[in-house]
Amino acid sequence: MRTLFMLCWLLWGGLTSIAMAQTQTSPTDMELETGIKMGPQVEGQTFTYSTGGETYEGYLARNAGDNEPRPAVIVVHEWWGLNDYIRARADQLAALGFVALAVDMYGDGQVAAHPDQAGEFSSRVMQDWPSARARLEAAMMSLHEHPWVAKDKGMAAIGYCFGGGVVMNMALSGMPIKAAISFHGSPTQAVSNPQSFDGVVQIHNGAQDPLVKRDALMAMAQTLEAQGAEVEVINYPRATHGFTNPFADEVGEQFDLPLAYNAAADASSWQAALLTLDRVLNGN
Repeated sequence: MRTLFMLCWLLWGGLTSIAMAQTQTSPTDMELETGIKMGPQVEGQTFTYSTGGETYEGYLARNAGDNEPRPAVIVVHEWWGLNDYIRARADQLAALGFVALAVDMYGDGQVAAHPDQAGEFSSRVMQDWPSARARLEAAMMSLHEHPWVAKDKGMAAIGYCFGGGVVMNMALSGMPIKAAISFHGSPTQAVSNPQSFDGVVQIHNGAQDPLVKRDALMAMAQTLEAQGAEVEVINYPRATHGFTNPFADEVGEQFDLPLAYNAAADASSWQAALLTLDRVLNGN
């Protein structure tokens, strides 16, 4: 089953600086002088937490230009580990008004360089769900205590491939999140004793994905519905595994994996996810 937990990595982001002739003008001065408002000032930092004697290195992103506490979103990485692609997704959420924590499911910030290693890492996590849940709970508890987080808004979780499977199992185990959103995630059930869950589960799936079996996907959706979840499964025509990642084709060719980017499915699934997050966390 480990081949279900596939995704590729992507380098995102970059910072630009503006040189002003003769004098340097701060963003605040620029606003006063020109009336131009500054956009989100996204900042990221290492977020360390511990459980079971192990240390985990997550990535926390927020809008430093916003002094108000904001709702939190947990971001769970693909089978490669917490890499730049997932950090970039956390940055995007921060720019949109959330406090985003990309969690480290492997410990010490480990990132796999080859599918064999990635499969070993991800399989180990899913075969020991109690330990995986403990890691997620430790991250959520630390995040909940952070002054940037609006404690009365609750939390949501999104995940990609392996991470998509993780967030579906978070809902299945009744963890305290308002929504679990999966992008081309594995529907493998790791939870042996499903619990009630009254939140939203949104599953974005490639209609042509050979790694996600339709029967397994629908079985997961039905199990979640039986536990009280509001479940929505969206299949994207002509989309296969890894459809949210622009470098999917390149990595698929490198490792002979059935991966491909689909711009339409990426844009549509992201928009649907944002609308759900806004609804459940902001009440809009």
